[in-house]
Amino acid sequence: MIPAPFIVVLDANVLFPFTLRDTLLRAAAADMYQVRWSAEILDEMERNLVGAGHATAEKARRLREAMTEAFPEAEVTGYEPLVSSMSNQEKDRHVAAAAVKAGAQVITTANLRDFSSLPDGLEAQSPDEFLCNLFDLDPRGFVELLNEQAADLIRPPVSFDALLERLARVAPEFVAMVREAVHD
Repeated sequence: MIPAPFIVVLDANVLFPFTLRDTLLRAAAADMYQVRWSAEILDEMERNLVGAGHATAEKARRLREAMTEAFPEAEVTGYEPLVSSMSNQEKDRHVAAAAVKAGAQVITTANLRDFSSLPDGLEAQSPDEFLCNLFDLDPRGFVELLNEQAADLIRPPVSFDALLERLARVAPEFVAMVREAVHD
């Protein structure tokens, strides 16, 4: 399969929730889009996982290593000179700069207000909107991806419906689309 031509930068806040991160990374592995991030984004993900008590420092480090090993092309470098020219929220200018450097079309973030002012050709999408857009491209393929995701979760086991319940917390419209497709 030829990889999707569009490039998406994932903000740290969409890499924080386990189920959402798993779904987003599985979609990237299935070539539904090309994933990008910076070391700074992954640093923030690690800090937040440890700070919230969701992972030990060692477990967060291993997660990061697994992500960078699975997606060696994902890390964006050399974006730092662009940071000062970004006009979005100051604390997230590094994310926008990385997206510009990567040639991304989309930044997927849970903090849309921090990305209200972006360069032309770049837009911020919530995880829900982004997943809906991906789903529209290949509904059957995405349902299959979600079934595989649920089947892979064995400690503890997670049913397809339980997986959708977890995703509904961050992507309710996406889950509604999946449920409608499954019941058709």
